[in-house]
Amino acid sequence: MSAGPGQWIGAFLEAQAAERGAARNTLLAYGRDLADFERWLAGRGLDLAAAAQDDIEAYLEACHAAGLSRATRARRLSAIRQLYRFAFEEGWRDTDPALRLSGPARERRLPGTLSEAEVDRLLEAAARHGRTPAERLRSACLMQMLYATGLRVSELVTLPVAAARGDPRVLLVRGKGGRERLVPLAPPARAALAAWLEARDAAEAAARAEGRPASPFLFPFPSKAGHLSRSLFHAQLKAMARAAGIDPARVSPHVLRHAFATHLLARGADLRAIQALLGHADVSTTEIYTHVLDERLRALVLERHPLAREA
Repeated sequence: MSAGPGQWIGAFLEAQAAERGAARNTLLAYGRDLADFERWLAGRGLDLAAAAQDDIEAYLEACHAAGLSRATRARRLSAIRQLYRFAFEEGWRDTDPALRLSGPARERRLPGTLSEAEVDRLLEAAARHGRTPAERLRSACLMQMLYATGLRVSELVTLPVAAARGDPRVLLVRGKGGRERLVPLAPPARAALAAWLEARDAAEAAARAEGRPASPFLFPFPSKAGHLSRSLFHAQLKAMARAAGIDPARVSPHVLRHAFATHLLARGADLRAIQALLGHADVSTTEIYTHVLDERLRALVLERHPLAREA
């Protein structure tokens, strides 16, 4: 397949979707980053086919001068490197100008989290959040499932209702890159799910009686996507935090995912098990939680080692 430089980005994104099953949000991020790079090159009278290593380095320096974060610059370089690797493999270029480039190391910041007591308050607030009984049941179900499973918010709001039928002990979740994993459901989450399903199915039956089609989603919503949006749930979670007396700035769906992993590790879960539950392709992504293990191991030595007892 041959393509002019102006078609490279589109062809690359199509290949990422078809061959690697890249998620929609990943493709959107790649597209934005590469389009910015292409515009920057055009401002210098260049295109993707003519750019050299020096040009890419100059672009990254311009990003730094513009105040872009280290993580953003690393992500943009990653997109550029993948594009040029693809172009080289397709034979559009004789060389790969990004092959020898290394970007800024990504900061390994400890994820924000919440204490178990704070999560309990959030769960209580969720059960009261909503204008109608059905909305309150939905809020409680969303929060219980989010904390019980560690799902990404996109995975949660797009769950098919078929996955939740029959009082499941585990959920089959399709995550990033189309990878599937099994996630156990704790009894409180199962109870909240059963209560929400009863209310949801009653509303769906009424909708069908009015001629509206049934929704395939566990959390249907009258929107273009057909399910509750991430942004709406994010806003609801902020309101729940305020009701629970917690600073809303400290609370997000991703923070609840961190709380899930952190609390499991603190109670003795294995890092590999956490990796599987979170759906991380590489355990190195999960290793950011090892600060929890470090604290537990330090306490274990201080409390259980024979010399510690003698002291």
